[in-house]
Amino acid sequence: MFWWGEGMNGWGYAYMSVTMVLFWGVVILGIVALLRHLSRSGQSGGAGDLPRPTAEQVLAERFARGEIDEQEYQSRLAALHGAQQTTSRQ
Repeated sequence: MFWWGEGMNGWGYAYMSVTMVLFWGVVILGIVALLRHLSRSGQSGGAGDLPRPTAEQVLAERFARGEIDEQEYQSRLAALHGAQQTTSRQ
C-alpha cells in the first residue's frame, strides 16, 4: 500500500472509492438479476402455461361480443368444420 511514498494521495482515495462503488453495484445487480430469474422460473400457472384457444372458441367469442352476425358465424363455423374434416382425413 505504501509503495508510492508516504501513503495514498487524493487520486488513490478517489480510485479506491470509485472501484468500491462499482464493485458493490455489480454485486447488487447480480443479486437482483438472480432473484428475478428465480422468480420467473419458479412461477407456475403463468400466462405462458395457458392453452391457446381453439379456432372455434375464438369464433364463438367474436360472435358473443357482437363483432360478427349469426350468418357469418355459421358460415365460418361450417368452413372450420370442413377444414378440420379434410385435415383429419389426410
